[in-house]
Amino acid sequence: MAEKLFKDFEHVSSKQWKQQIQYDLKGADYNDALVWESLEGIKIKPFYHADEQPEVTYSSTKKEAFQICQNIFVFDVEKSVRRSLETLQRGAESLRFTISDKSIDIHHLLEKLPLEKTTIYFNLEFLDVEFVQKLNTIAQNKNAHFLVQLDPIGQLTKDGNWFSDLKNDFDLLNQIKSTCTSLSFLSIDGSLYQNAGATMVQQIAYIAAHTTEYLNRISDLSGTFVVQVAVGSHYFFEIAKLRALRLVIESIIPEFNPNIKIHILTTPSKRNKTLYDYNVNMLRTTTECMSAILGESDAVCNLPYDVLYHKENEFGDRISRNQLLILKNESYFDKVNNPADGAYFIENITQQMAEKALILFKEIELADGFITQLIGGNIQKKIQESASKEQDLFDSGKEILLGTNKYPNKDDRMSHDLELFPFVKTKPRKTLITPIIEKRLAEKIEKERLDTEKSSSHEA
Repeated sequence: MAEKLFKDFEHVSSKQWKQQIQYDLKGADYNDALVWESLEGIKIKPFYHADEQPEVTYSSTKKEAFQICQNIFVFDVEKSVRRSLETLQRGAESLRFTISDKSIDIHHLLEKLPLEKTTIYFNLEFLDVEFVQKLNTIAQNKNAHFLVQLDPIGQLTKDGNWFSDLKNDFDLLNQIKSTCTSLSFLSIDGSLYQNAGATMVQQIAYIAAHTTEYLNRISDLSGTFVVQVAVGSHYFFEIAKLRALRLVIESIIPEFNPNIKIHILTTPSKRNKTLYDYNVNMLRTTTECMSAILGESDAVCNLPYDVLYHKENEFGDRISRNQLLILKNESYFDKVNNPADGAYFIENITQQMAEKALILFKEIELADGFITQLIGGNIQKKIQESASKEQDLFDSGKEILLGTNKYPNKDDRMSHDLELFPFVKTKPRKTLITPIIEKRLAEKIEKERLDTEKSSSHEA
């Protein structure tokens, strides 16, 4: 048994601490003055004590350090090959290819890469059996570790339509399952829920319900699922969210197949990123990557500080990768696999989040499951309600983004530097469901500032 620190000091009970605090409050109510409630409905106390700790249900099973992952959008195959080799040489340990065109030459993309020692993710924006079978053959021949991210339900949530339709999409997944046994083919994209404004409890419950749809609809599933998660800037809460997520999903999976494993791939949120004073984005992504690592993600893909307004560029990618390299190689974040274990505050909110998420998950299952709730618009409505509450806090100045709604630099100009459209894009079309839309908190303020810039330039 581990030796307890400070055992020579006299034990002070939680009751004694509360009595002293109540005395110092000079008559003010303890709960009103010091206990606050988060958007998730979790009550946060001013201190946590061993006397009041619930029985710990989270137990770390992670054995390996997190991997530094680099995102690469594949348009020009030759350029993507060059970028991949340079990225691996400069410290990346895994690659995540986003591919929108199934006609690309996948053999050419992969032939020069060290596949035997590099994990490769394939984020496919289409559902094609033949393409995945090509990947499966390469994985067999090269002894490669491929994680293919196919998520028809994720396609439905963000686009409003299936790739084809529910039956055909799941028929194709079943075909891939039976013919592609040398790779992981299934993924759950939970980052959309965070980027659209869902609470952390909602994110966990929706990811769990999203996962359960695949477990129910694809027979004899086994192997590894990739669960993609986005983390925001609420440092300790995000650590607890990832722990609670693993706890909830790993409590559900044994009901279907105890041999299924989850692989958590984490990226910083876009919801709190800003166009103006963009260098602050580096500070935000640093703490978010720390939360991702301490929450025991298997891999972390950082976001470049200029992701909102610049196309992919070497400088932005290098800075984002170096943030992770510093955390891993200079801050030694890879040396302990379970650093949050035993931290009373984190253990407590992990437990609360998991319990609340399980309740919400069960409600979704009793209401015929996640897809039914999506088609009925209930999930979208709940996320919109949560997003509106958070937006109101931001608009009123209670939720702060430095450089945007607090201490903005009025001389900052951005209209000349936009290579990408940084706001929600609207494309009226017929959809099966109302899609879940990612939206940043600062969009309204930024649009007003850009309009002012343009007006000023016209007057000049």
